[in-house]
Formats: sequence, structure tokens, C-alpha cells
Amino acid sequence: MLASISGMRTSSCSWDGDKQEVFVPEFEPGPVPPARPVDKYGFVKSEPGSSIPDMSSKSKPKTDREREERRLQKWRKMIGVGGVDWKCYVRKKPQVVKRRIRKGIPDCLRGLVWQLISGSRDLLLLNQGVYEQLVLYETSASELDIIRDISRTFPSHVYFQQRHGPGQRSLYNVLKAYSVYDRDVGYVQGMGFLAGLLLLYMSEEDAFWLLVALLKGAVHAPMEGLYLAGLPLVQQYLFQFDRLVHELLPRLGSHFDEETINPSMYASQWFITVFSYSFPFPLALRIWDVFLYEGVKIIFRVGLALLKYCQEDLLKLPFEKLVHALRNFPEDALQPNVLLPMAYSLKVSRTLEELKQEYLGVNNMLPQLQPVRLSISKDQRPSKQKREESLNIRT
Repeated sequence: MLASISGMRTSSCSWDGDKQEVFVPEFEPGPVPPARPVDKYGFVKSEPGSSIPDMSSKSKPKTDREREERRLQKWRKMIGVGGVDWKCYVRKKPQVVKRRIRKGIPDCLRGLVWQLISGSRDLLLLNQGVYEQLVLYETSASELDIIRDISRTFPSHVYFQQRHGPGQRSLYNVLKAYSVYDRDVGYVQGMGFLAGLLLLYMSEEDAFWLLVALLKGAVHAPMEGLYLAGLPLVQQYLFQFDRLVHELLPRLGSHFDEETINPSMYASQWFITVFSYSFPFPLALRIWDVFLYEGVKIIFRVGLALLKYCQEDLLKLPFEKLVHALRNFPEDALQPNVLLPMAYSLKVSRTLEELKQEYLGVNNMLPQLQPVRLSISKDQRPSKQKREESLNIRT
């Protein structure tokens, strides 16, 4: 619940039913956008027939509803009340958990499960009151940049459409808090898509700590290098992806070389936003389910699966048409139940580690290419504009 009180903003942060009122300066909300038809995820339908099909329980056959109910019961048993049984179940039956996550987490449980598998719930419990402190009592040099960019994050979703409305305010809070929490990273535009996606499934405070868990590496390797000056982790991932394309899809790799196509032209945003930017939302959610549990290798797998699925068409295209095709994949290639099984079949873990060591070894031999230190002074950082240009996110 959000409201305006004497020029201050109030938002509600919750944890297991307890409410905390958070007040920060902000503008008055703008007018509420006119009501328009939305899909099951809250995105405004652009054209009749072009939206995600309505798969609500009322429109499904009885057998499908019964199957989903059985699946939901299995998940609830696996999690336990409030998540108390989760860690025990994962220890006892890790392969069952992995298989069920790959099939997709039930949407009504997605927010809770994401917190459990990312380690963010533990971070919140260990840092009670920290988020409130960051939002209320700290200032960030990025505040105006965040306000400027907020309307560009999921602009077609009803939660974020109202100017300075509840969604935009919550997004501002999370991004501002992180820019204070980690001043080396600060704020870069691409971060909004991560925070925005999380806010659709959890409270501000929960979303903040999940963002911390990702970038600081609570479970998997830290990902803050995606946003640090020089984008060191982006450079590493693109190096690895390019080599994987040439190894697993040699004909396409050779064609890319002939047409001077490199991954920075099309794949940067895949890593920066974990497919939450410009990809169909149902596919993005399924990728995030696996990403939070298995780590960044799913991004490589999905990217390679996309190229493999479209390989024969891509091999026929010259440079300009090739660039366009790599940023606009056909609808049939973006169906979760088609693309993800293909992605799971690609074995990349060992090769990714070998390529990482190769990349780091090359950088150690060439000082000018060394990864940026985690702690840098302000005068060493390139401008925010240059960092965002490198992210290749267009709005």
C-alpha cells in the first residue's frame, strides 16, 4: 500500500506478515493510465490475438486443472509452511528438485521459491533493518538517473505504468538502496530490469536482498562484474559465448566470422538482464527459475539453443539482415517447451570453466586487459553514459 503524506512517500515492506512503513521524499503520483485489457501476467495486450493465451484455471480442461493441482501439492510438500522444509528436501532429493524447477515453478509459489533458492531470505534475516536504513537515511548520487530511467522498465506492465505510482516508487526504492549498498557498482540502467522482474513477485525488501544475493554471490559466483566499470564480467561471458558458438555450431561460427558478427552485437543484453529485456515473459520466467538454482550457465545454454534452432535461416543472411535476425528471433523459437529442452541438452559446464581460465590467463598476460578491481575510485570510472552504451540496451 502506498500513499502520499505531506510530501513524503510511504510504502509497505513485509516479512512473514509484519509490516514496516518506509517514508522517502518523492513526487506526487501521476494520473492512473486508462484501463486496458492485460494478459495473465499484467502486461497490456497490444493487439487482439497477439497476447499470451489465457490459461486460467477456468479455461483449462478438468484433467489439466487436476494435474496442476497435484503439481502444486508436490511443491507445497517440498517447501513446507513458509519454506521450513526446503533445505532438508534439497539435501535429500536434489535431482527431484532440479527436475521440478526445470519444468517450471508454479507461479503462485515463484516469489517464495526464488528467495529460497537464491539465498536471499537468509540474507534478509541476517540484516534486519538494513534495507529501511538504506532507503530512509542514505543518499545516492544516482537518484536522478534512477528517476529518469524508471519509466523505461517494463513500460507495458500495469504495475509500472503510473508515473510515480506504486510500481515506479518501489522500483526507485530498490535501485536507490542498491546504489548506496554497493557504491562501486552504483546504478546502471540494465539493473532496472532485474529489480523490476523481482518486484512482480515479491516485496521491495525481498527484491532488494535477492538483487544483493545475485550480484554479491550468495549461492553462485558474484555477478556484480556485469555493471562495474569496464564491464569485466560481460567481456568474459562474451568471450566464452563466442568460443562456444565456434565449438558447438562451427558452420554458424564461420558464417559469423565472414560477416564480422560478434556476440557483443546481440548477446550483451542476454547476460545483463538474464533475458528479462525484450524476451517473452513466460520464457523469461522459466529461464529465471533455472538461473537462480543452477547459475549463469543457463544463459549460455539458452543463447546457444536459440542459435541452433535458427541456424539454417541465419546461415543464409548477410550482415545487416543477420544483425536484425539476432535481435528479433521468430515466435516459434521462443516457446519455452521447445527451446528449454534443447538448451538442457547442451553440455557446457566443463568447457565454460576451461574458457574462463583461458580468458583470465590471457588477461593476466596483458595488463591493459586485466579485469577491473572490485574497489575503484570515482575518478577511475568511465561515465555512466559510456557504461550504458556498452550494455547495448535500447529504450
